[in-house]
Amino acid sequence: MTHGVVLISAERDALKVLGSRLAEVEGVSEAWSVTGEWDFVAVIRVDQQEQLAEVITSKLARLPGIVKTYTMVAFEVFSQHDLEAMFSIGT
Repeated sequence: MTHGVVLISAERDALKVLGSRLAEVEGVSEAWSVTGEWDFVAVIRVDQQEQLAEVITSKLARLPGIVKTYTMVAFEVFSQHDLEAMFSIGT
């Protein structure tokens, strides 16, 4: 699985609706509104690395109201949530 983190700057008029639109994009597992230089963070999870570019350039970045994006690809993922889910299988 490939993970990407996308920082998103949005137009002011889009701030109220963009979070839910981001969350509806196939491949986006989470979308957060945040403070600071960026307005949103989207976490992308896809099976193949090639799908990451497709989700970001063809789906996510074309949403109305997005001004710019900055994408980071994760080398390795560390998550307490994922560990708990893995060990709770069958219990």
